[in-house]
Amino acid sequence: MAKDVKPTRKNLMAIEDRIELSERGHDTLEKKRDGLIMEFMDILDQAREVRENLDDRYEDAQQAIDMARAMEGDVAVRGAASALKEHPEITTESKNIMGVVVPQIESSKVRKSLDERGYGVLGTSARIDEAADSYEKLLETIILAAEVETAMKKMLEEIETTKRRVNALEFKLLPELRDAQDYIEQKLEEQEREEIFRMKKIKNKKEAEESAWEQEEEEAAEPETVTADD
Repeated sequence: MAKDVKPTRKNLMAIEDRIELSERGHDTLEKKRDGLIMEFMDILDQAREVRENLDDRYEDAQQAIDMARAMEGDVAVRGAASALKEHPEITTESKNIMGVVVPQIESSKVRKSLDERGYGVLGTSARIDEAADSYEKLLETIILAAEVETAMKKMLEEIETTKRRVNALEFKLLPELRDAQDYIEQKLEEQEREEIFRMKKIKNKKEAEESAWEQEEEEAAEPETVTADD
């Protein structure tokens, strides 16, 4: 890139402006990257906790449904499940974290009271109630896990993108600009030295011509010598 740039003071000023702008952009991106990493670590801790809760909720729900099937039978369990009239509702919004848009999932009608589940309370046992309650808790945790996992993925993608931009500035663009700056400064210094040398030659030549002219003037002004014979 350096040798492709015409070594002029205008181009030098333009490159110096680009270097200054790139350095500011590099500093800004570094701060953004560091901030994103801190936010990502917080989300990662939350994701680990949600995953642990998800495993626990799944085990609880599995044990509860197995117990309900063993005590009440598959027909009773399926009948209670099919009695559900109001299904959970999920809406998605978005929130901004360090310039990254991540989803915010809102759910309703997930946890229900006994009379909202649709099956008759008198016709079922506490085992079915426990199974329903366990699966409602599991569903809530799944929804939260989906929100956290998606946010974590988007944050990680943005971190990688920002890191690539930082590296491109630090290891490619800025070194190329500085090489071009050094090249132009070197060429301008050479041109300046050549100009100074040329001006000295012109000055010396002019002084020599003036000296010769003055000498001719002096010789012309000297009086002629008159001899005795004259």
